[in-house]
Amino acid sequence: MSVFHASDPGPARVGIGGPVGSGKTALIEALVPELLNSGIELGIVTNDLVTREDANRLKAGGLVSPDHIIGVECGACPHTVIREDPTLNIEAVDSLERQFPSLGLILLESGGDNLASTFSLDLVDWWMFVIDVGAGNDIPRKRGPGVLQCDLLVINKVDIAPYVGVDLNALKKEAEDIRGNSAVAYTNCRSGEGVQDVLGAIKRHVLLEDK
Repeated sequence: MSVFHASDPGPARVGIGGPVGSGKTALIEALVPELLNSGIELGIVTNDLVTREDANRLKAGGLVSPDHIIGVECGACPHTVIREDPTLNIEAVDSLERQFPSLGLILLESGGDNLASTFSLDLVDWWMFVIDVGAGNDIPRKRGPGVLQCDLLVINKVDIAPYVGVDLNALKKEAEDIRGNSAVAYTNCRSGEGVQDVLGAIKRHVLLEDK
């Protein structure tokens, strides 16, 4: 399968960032079966402050062979190792590429961070930022760099809007106004709602498929 990478012919690299609890790992868990069904061999790199919690969760889930998953303990502000000095993540990606030359795609999940989290383009080709409805109506209009600069903004947990006092239609309008022509997807990763929209964006913009 044809893939895109900005700097070399290796697997494409997709970043997934966002605050703690927004649903980054849940999004990966929802995307993985769909990507595997498309015949793509996957690697995954996760980041946590002083643990490998997310990597262990994904390994236990059995969706991908455990040896295709690497957990990085960043030991500092999570955005540091995906933006300022991504050396640890680049080493993890290089390790996966050496072990599995047939990889088509590597997903890189950032540690939970604030709205300032962005990815270095030395590390990823394309990245998305995940926020959740439970954080409130005002998240998009705070105009964090993650919200503004990502290739795809994912607003997760749309199902809980009535229970947390969020007007989902107003939230969608604000997000789309702030993002302008840049894409927004709305998901409930537990039920699968909206996951096909995220998958479609990856296929179009990263894997260079027509659909």
